[in-house]
Amino acid sequence: MRFASWPLCLAIAPLYAAAPTFYKDVLPILQDHCQACHRTGQIAPMPLVTYADARKWSAAIVTRTAARTMPPWFADPRTGHFSNDPSLTPAQISTLAEWAHAGSPAGNRTDAPHPRRWTPGFTIPQPDLVISMPKPVTIPAHGDIEYTYEIVHTGFTEDRWVRMSEVRPASRAHVHHAVVYIRPPGSTWLAQAPIGTPFTAMSMPDEQSRHDAEMTTSDMLLVYAPGSSPDQWPEGMAKLIPRGSDLVFQMHYTANGHAATDQTGIGIIFAKDPPKQRVITLQLTNSHFRIPPGDPSYRVEARGTLPNDALLLSFFPHLHLRGKEFSYNLVHPGENGAPPKIEPLLEVNYNFFWQLSYRLAEPRSLQAGAELQAVAIFDNSRKNAHNPDPEAEVVWGDQTYNEMMVGFFDIAVAPDVDKVQFFDRTPH
Repeated sequence: MRFASWPLCLAIAPLYAAAPTFYKDVLPILQDHCQACHRTGQIAPMPLVTYADARKWSAAIVTRTAARTMPPWFADPRTGHFSNDPSLTPAQISTLAEWAHAGSPAGNRTDAPHPRRWTPGFTIPQPDLVISMPKPVTIPAHGDIEYTYEIVHTGFTEDRWVRMSEVRPASRAHVHHAVVYIRPPGSTWLAQAPIGTPFTAMSMPDEQSRHDAEMTTSDMLLVYAPGSSPDQWPEGMAKLIPRGSDLVFQMHYTANGHAATDQTGIGIIFAKDPPKQRVITLQLTNSHFRIPPGDPSYRVEARGTLPNDALLLSFFPHLHLRGKEFSYNLVHPGENGAPPKIEPLLEVNYNFFWQLSYRLAEPRSLQAGAELQAVAIFDNSRKNAHNPDPEAEVVWGDQTYNEMMVGFFDIAVAPDVDKVQFFDRTPH
């Protein structure tokens, strides 16, 4: 009997697939999902840019990605789809695990993708302009710190449309949150306040001015909290800073045992052309709650109806340390006496230390009268490891040991409609 003669290379198949290597398989994952935070000067505690970086932390990478705690993302995957979801696929998680278990091989440098060009201090590209608080704020090592404000003249002689923006704290460890407001010319908000120097509500000259410091109808340019994302609006959308406007930095600092100074700034990239739609940030807020001591699942909600048509773009929930869950819903009226129908838009397992934005993959067109609902669940029990005091009844307050319930959301409207006009419910 004769047998065909086969080339040896075809007769002997490989017993094992080649292990993933850093340059070919791992580095692309790190560039796309990790390095925005894991590089020098950013929020993550260590860089993951070079082979030496990644090899040193390979075991931690496997543990955190397998548990899906990294990259941070807290939206329930069963509700909604979001364009900024950084989550790894099962195949990517498997690649990282196989690479680490194989001894973290480097592989061939020629297989590496082109290095990402990161802007120092920012995750957005190089800003066209950086506006910083003119004077640094001294932060004490201990005690409660009142909200600190600083007003900056923009000097803009024409309207400027902002396509991207990112807040950059100088002392990130002390910034609980920051809000940058747009104060247009002619506004009476904080009219008695100094320009270019830090101040607080209590430093204002009269009671009305002290009250006005915490209440405004001014547009928000950007909200920042630990882990939050910069604003990056789709082509044809932008926020407006009218000519002659000021930027008002509202800073909430928390003491952490180490004194410091902070001089926060905001990087801005302008739209190249006038946009087709203007972006406005709104909020659903409930400040009238009392969370009982020890309650592991206390519910607080806020509702509101849109006064005019709008395109719903994104969400940014804000709670404090007892925050457990946060959801946004559309409330549809029931038919023929039936109860209202709740349509979930976003459901978040809330994490105070990673306060993320959630951008709809497909913006939602809403008509005037559409009702939005925000629901927060608080855990005031001992099982909450971050609970400052499970024996306390908790109410709204500025400090981190108090609580807040704010559901920010972004909408797009016609470019000539400002916030005041949007809330005009007069029939046209």
